[in-house]
Amino acid sequence: MPFIILLLALFTISGGVRLKGSLVGTPVLNTLLIFIGTVLASWMGTTGSAMLLIRPLIRANAHRKNKVHVIIFFIFLVANIGGSLTPLGDPPLFLGFLKGVDFFWTTSAMLIPMLFMVACLLIIFFSIDTYFHGKESTSELENHGSEKLGLDGSFNLLLLVGVIGGVLMSGFWKPGIHFEIYHVHLELQNLIRDGLLLALAYGSWAITSKEIRTANEYTWFPIIEVGKLFAGIFVTIIPAIAILKAGTHGALASVVSSVSTQSGEPINYMYFWLTGILSSFLDNAPTYLTFFNTGLGKLHMNEGMLPEILASGFDLSKDPKYQTFVDYLTAISCGAVFMGANTYIGNAPNFMVKAIAESQDIRMPSFFGYMLWSGLILIPIFVIVTFVFF
Repeated sequence: MPFIILLLALFTISGGVRLKGSLVGTPVLNTLLIFIGTVLASWMGTTGSAMLLIRPLIRANAHRKNKVHVIIFFIFLVANIGGSLTPLGDPPLFLGFLKGVDFFWTTSAMLIPMLFMVACLLIIFFSIDTYFHGKESTSELENHGSEKLGLDGSFNLLLLVGVIGGVLMSGFWKPGIHFEIYHVHLELQNLIRDGLLLALAYGSWAITSKEIRTANEYTWFPIIEVGKLFAGIFVTIIPAIAILKAGTHGALASVVSSVSTQSGEPINYMYFWLTGILSSFLDNAPTYLTFFNTGLGKLHMNEGMLPEILASGFDLSKDPKYQTFVDYLTAISCGAVFMGANTYIGNAPNFMVKAIAESQDIRMPSFFGYMLWSGLILIPIFVIVTFVFF
């Protein structure tokens, strides 16, 4: 429920912001919009950034026949890789923050790998988009108006700041008050956060004019589809996560054993790929959390040691296993965030973007058709990342 509430708030509020104007989907403009979304994703979440910019991007390319690749690269960068730099960016990093990882640790640890991924993908995208743009007829390229740029519903940006504040509050504030409802452990700060998010979503829906949402072609279809899909994933993931938690005593003992040395130390590049592959087909948040706890256990550490381990300046000379854990944490963080782009179900905004695009008559690839794109474009870059960073 907290997962869906967060997505609902981001979807509703960002759907009340409309970037108006006669944007024309040239390779330069498309690359710029995707880059802006990538930058914003770490600070307002991949879902918030994707929902804010997907509609302007679709409108800018409405006159083009060849535009599916634009949506696919938008999913790669804005809905996934762009969320690498803070716990606000992507759910797995937020779980790490709740476990004690410093807020700006991910900024330091993942900046260079993220910049490498972003640079490679933007160069590839610009080349592909330039090729397809050249195949469009002159009449199609000139089929656009002359409306000036502007922003309607800008007060919703303040509500987005409220969402960010609510999420941060639930991570920093620990009143120690909790409840048990039907065997579910509920903490006060999380209940207040969820109530605040619902209130902000309702406020956006009530205050934003219907004209803005109509112009955005806003419907509830995408969030309903995502709710049904991820309800199924969260239920069926329970035995899969239990098997992973069992480690060498579970059904995947051979897999777990293959990612560690004989002395028990993690093989970082193997964890990068194992975390990434599982994140692609399960969900990156619980996958990250499972391997996070696995790393602490294997190195005989606990969460109380994290502030010292991940201290500012990375002074890790006190104990070699500190450096081991930092390298390991970087590997699983990159795997969870980067490889969520491999499938539609690797990260929630992937499917939301697909649903919005299809609601506006863009024929998106099938599940396996999308994987063909990610396999041809992302996997070779991940191989390079493996050799360079892990």
